[in-house]
Amino acid sequence: MNTHIIIETIGYIGSALVILSMLMTSVVKLRIINSFGCIVFATYALLIHSYPTAAMQVCLIIINIINLRHLLNVKKEYSVFHTDIKKDSFIAQYFIKSNFGDIKKYFPDFELNAMNDSENIESYIICCGSTPVGLFVGTKESGGNLNVMLDYTTPAYRDCSVGKYLYAFLAGAGIKQLHSDGHCKAHIKYLRKMGFIEENNATKTFTKELLP
Repeated sequence: MNTHIIIETIGYIGSALVILSMLMTSVVKLRIINSFGCIVFATYALLIHSYPTAAMQVCLIIINIINLRHLLNVKKEYSVFHTDIKKDSFIAQYFIKSNFGDIKKYFPDFELNAMNDSENIESYIICCGSTPVGLFVGTKESGGNLNVMLDYTTPAYRDCSVGKYLYAFLAGAGIKQLHSDGHCKAHIKYLRKMGFIEENNATKTFTKELLP
């Protein structure tokens, strides 16, 4: 492989990483991958002696680092509010309608109208400051267990911190176990990361013990 092809390959890799970063739903992941892309692309620019392009990539790297420090150092203050989604819970219903397209990616079987036909519904809105960032809906069973119908967090807060806070809150409220189906690969990955144990590989059902 000659030098020209190697240099061109470096340029393509840098471009691919920058494009890939734009597909990230997490702002933190976007900044990290974008920084790697900028580093590779800056290297390519230096190899072809395009110094203005290299300088721009260095500036973008600095901007990403500054924003990452801000994102990682900001302490998130969460709160959980019990809501009756079966009645006219305006905030919960507005939250669902505003994020319905994204919700269906992870919970394709979820339908708001189905809430009216379900018994023992438990629903909670999770807020960061005054901003609703998550919604949890489940059906309560005997023995302090919940079957998860919806456990959704908006993309900007999808770093598992919402789930950790919520599960600690539910444990304090007397919930002992959570049962959830794995609806897609991304959701299954989240369940495993949050400590859910796969009970049935065929049906993709998971269980998590909540410690008080």
